[in-house]
Amino acid sequence: MKKTMYSTEEVRKLIEQGKNLLLSGHEKLLSKLPKGNWIGGTSSYFMTENGGLVTDDQIQVTELPDFIVESNFKFYDANSLKNIYKEGFENGFSVVIIPAFSDSHLVFANEVPNFDNFAVKPLIGWISGINLSDPNATTPKVFLGTETAQSGENAVVAHFKLPNNKMAEISINNIFTEGSGTEFEFPETGFDTSDVIIDGERMNFAQYLCKNNLDIEYPLVANYSGTLINISFKSIDKETKKVIFYAPVFKGIKYKFSQIPGDYVEEVMKFIPAENENQYTFSCNCVLNFLKMNLEGKKIGNICGPITFGEIAYQLLNQTLVNLDIREI
Repeated sequence: MKKTMYSTEEVRKLIEQGKNLLLSGHEKLLSKLPKGNWIGGTSSYFMTENGGLVTDDQIQVTELPDFIVESNFKFYDANSLKNIYKEGFENGFSVVIIPAFSDSHLVFANEVPNFDNFAVKPLIGWISGINLSDPNATTPKVFLGTETAQSGENAVVAHFKLPNNKMAEISINNIFTEGSGTEFEFPETGFDTSDVIIDGERMNFAQYLCKNNLDIEYPLVANYSGTLINISFKSIDKETKKVIFYAPVFKGIKYKFSQIPGDYVEEVMKFIPAENENQYTFSCNCVLNFLKMNLEGKKIGNICGPITFGEIAYQLLNQTLVNLDIREI
């Protein structure tokens, strides 16, 4: 399998060669890199060719194919983010990285289904984060290599154009299924809630979760037009009696607690075709999966890529493996 983890000096050489790169690593490393055709986001968690890895001393590199025809790298703020689909190439794909809990994160999570040309063009990416075990960690950042600029609020996007004989495909691989228990509805759309509606009765969700001793390491799951989408729990604030999520719940959608039908790694492997000997062009997986399933040191087939604080495949996802593949037409 192709090498994915590099020193700062090795990444510098790739940038100087004019490569189109997607980078993930600690802020102290990404901030030292020269101008070039790259975007990056902060993280300390990676799925590598040798298995899961936690490090602040290496950068993970996704080197995009040389056949890419054209590229455009730019920041989008919370107001201009609505143009992200509209400004992508007609035959190509776009990669977006957004700092966790920034204004851009909130806007994208809540409003992306209403963006012009939503899901018409392939969009994949991730939410940047921090090392959760580092008490001195700063806020998540993203980096725009063409300007050697960084931001803790804006999204960074790379639009790529493909030759006419190739096309990009995105796969969303969710090992969680709907449980057989209670259905939940929420009175408002948002990243947090006080109340939940169960069988038509409105009650405090935090109290309900605690009373019923429910395991919030398992996400809520809902059927969005035929696709199961996870909503992961961040925390329960016992003082305010609010439940806080890593992605928004939506008013009018019915949710259930999720379940995994078997072993995590075995379930993920079901999504990876046996004949696929090559790595996907890009992959990412969730830090909650990484930690809950103890993936450090474990390999998941040929999957390599950043471990993220939210995955993006057209919209914001949680606890989901997403892949980008480029194939011949």
